[in-house]
Amino acid sequence: MILYETGLSSPVGDLTLIASEGALVALLWPDDDPARVRLPPRQDGRGHPILTAAARQLGEYFSGARRSFDLPLDPQGTPFQQQVWTALAAIPFGETRSYSEIAAQVGRPSASRAVGAANGRNPLSIVLPCHRVIGKAGGLTGFAGGMETKAWLLSFESR
Repeated sequence: MILYETGLSSPVGDLTLIASEGALVALLWPDDDPARVRLPPRQDGRGHPILTAAARQLGEYFSGARRSFDLPLDPQGTPFQQQVWTALAAIPFGETRSYSEIAAQVGRPSASRAVGAANGRNPLSIVLPCHRVIGKAGGLTGFAGGMETKAWLLSFESR
């Protein structure tokens, strides 16, 4: 699979958008651990229609004009990870869910830790809103973009 990438400046740092020919594959953080989302080498994607659309929609999100994304997505992961990421996509803008709620939603009520691990491997942060998943008691937990970024995103969405 040939992948393309482009950068995007945002209020939460310089993001890297990655797409295949027909879908958004990843959104990476400025200091993302390369082991978190393993991807082959990429080509310059300036002008790629999926990356252009993703950049536009993220700009709309950060300006407050967009609450959900309408992009073809192709995150690569195990069947369980795919289930968790689908559940993330169903969390409405401005709302949160706990890891245990997501575990119950995917039919594995005792798999909160596995949900946390799948959440941590989400290659499409923000678009598949893993920042909306919090601890059972309401506390913020790990986030690939950093805890400050997670807090910022949740505060931004709660306005």
